Amino acid sequence: MTDSFDTGKAVSQEDALRPPMVTVEIAGKSFRVPAGITLMKALWYTGHEVTRGAGCLGGFCGACATYYRTKDDPKVKTCLGCSHAVEDGMSFSFAPAFPARKATYDLNKLENPKQDLFKLYPEAPLCRNCNACTEACPQQIDVREGVWKAVFGDFKAVSETFMDCVMCGLCVPVCIADIAPNLVGVYASRAYGVREMEKPPGLFDRIQAIADGQYDDDWDRILKMTDDELQQTSATIKS
Repeated sequence: MTDSFDTGKAVSQEDALRPPMVTVEIAGKSFRVPAGITLMKALWYTGHEVTRGAGCLGGFCGACATYYRTKDDPKVKTCLGCSHAVEDGMSFSFAPAFPARKATYDLNKLENPKQDLFKLYPEAPLCRNCNACTEACPQQIDVREGVWKAVFGDFKAVSETFMDCVMCGLCVPVCIADIAPNLVGVYASRAYGVREMEKPPGLFDRIQAIADGQYDDDWDRILKMTDDELQQTSATIKS
């Protein structure tokens, strides 16, 4: 068995442990990175200093909104950089912050939130039905439908439609009517929660108890714990 072993085809331990590499283009420059890592990790691997765009790293905060294109495909797509893997020949770059107009409001002072939508976001009913916002959404949300539900006052449906929205903002720069769909969605969802949604039993009692300082001692004790003590306490609660 040993005599038939071909040493010419043997792979060294170092080579066996070395991950396969792929070529990607980051902001127009070519790099070699390990296959299978996320776009965010590819930035770190290649020495890029990520000062904006690194958040939860779990696909929830929307900070790492990214534009990318795969090899031989002219279509530019969107994703969250912390949860999308690199591919050989891929080109990508982080989306810059977009200066969308964010309305300021106090939901407790609005007389009619459904009509006030048109004062706060007067561009909302100007949707052209181009569906570019839906195409740009990395969460596969039917953004266009959500905007129209807001316009027609179905705020409950809006809150359900935008439930998975991470506020990445990729729907905003593609809108030819200058609508910020994510901001319209969050306004309608907040208005529904404050004005229409049935509140869980005991919610206001618990809020009042917090305001009265009933849990102040517990918070002080928690804030003074070390990391190890917090882990042990969490494990005890879970068990």
